[in-house]
Amino acid sequence: MLTVVMYHYVRDLPRTRFPAIHGMRLEHFEGQLDYLTKHYTILDVREILAAIRGETTLPSNACLLTFDDGFLDHYTVVFPCLDYRRLPAVFFVPGRPIEEREILDVHGIHFVLAAVSDPRQLIEDVFGLLRQYRPGHDVPDDRTLYQRYATATRLDAPEVAFIKRLLQRELPKDVRSAIVRTLFVRHVSTDPASFANELYMDLEQVRCLVRHGMAVGGHAYDHPWLDTLSAPEQADEVRRTVAFLRLFGPVRPGEWVMSYPYGSHTPTTVDLLRQAGCAMAVTTQVGLAEDLSAPLEIPRLDAVDLPTSINAAQSKWTARVRGDLAGTR
Repeated sequence: MLTVVMYHYVRDLPRTRFPAIHGMRLEHFEGQLDYLTKHYTILDVREILAAIRGETTLPSNACLLTFDDGFLDHYTVVFPCLDYRRLPAVFFVPGRPIEEREILDVHGIHFVLAAVSDPRQLIEDVFGLLRQYRPGHDVPDDRTLYQRYATATRLDAPEVAFIKRLLQRELPKDVRSAIVRTLFVRHVSTDPASFANELYMDLEQVRCLVRHGMAVGGHAYDHPWLDTLSAPEQADEVRRTVAFLRLFGPVRPGEWVMSYPYGSHTPTTVDLLRQAGCAMAVTTQVGLAEDLSAPLEIPRLDAVDLPTSINAAQSKWTARVRGDLAGTR
């Protein structure tokens, strides 16, 4: 059995400009690492790839730490914590923000939500901005949009989920990108370029992680919803992902890994990754990998699914692992 844990923002939240961002506080991260090292065997991703190839077997409490999106937090906050504990991890980095220093829309939305305390205000802002785009686009009226997309998710209230769905996926791409840019400048920063430099690692910082034994994997180039792209568009994303990963070292068939942006993928995506030599890909489906029979669709737990203290009671996920481990003794 394999437990893969997914992290995004990890920072000393109370001492940042955006303490409301949905992230993990530094002290909680350190406490969670203590919990994980107590109950799990944290492995290098290369050990897991060896198990996929049938060269070894994994302990039942095998655990992989994964960090998505290439945030500077991962270099300045996460890396020192891991290095101190001699713990391995894999960092899934999207190409565009690292190489071109541009803020991805998904992260622009996160910071807009963190900057505005009432999501209802943002909904009104979005509806107001939509008026100028409706004449040239087939966009439903405000009421229909809200009824269709304002449903809660596992981690977000209906209003927040509505904003994310609309601006990440449901509106036409040019419309949602224009609205995100406007909201970002209005509520977060009038200098998006400088903000991007503060938000993401640069190429040399990613290379430093690699030099110190950390693994780097693909997170697509533009961080799209892959399930909305045509087969040729998906193939181009895979090609650009591999080209980007080559900036950090050789990309050999059967030795590179991928995290699907938003967890979105299709059977076509899986086929394209297999053809490109991807050995393992992780999703956002909540769960444990009971075995390694589907290495390009490995589920993960969000960090919020696990305790943040070494002395905390075992989570239901840990109890499953420990029960399985006891059965092998």
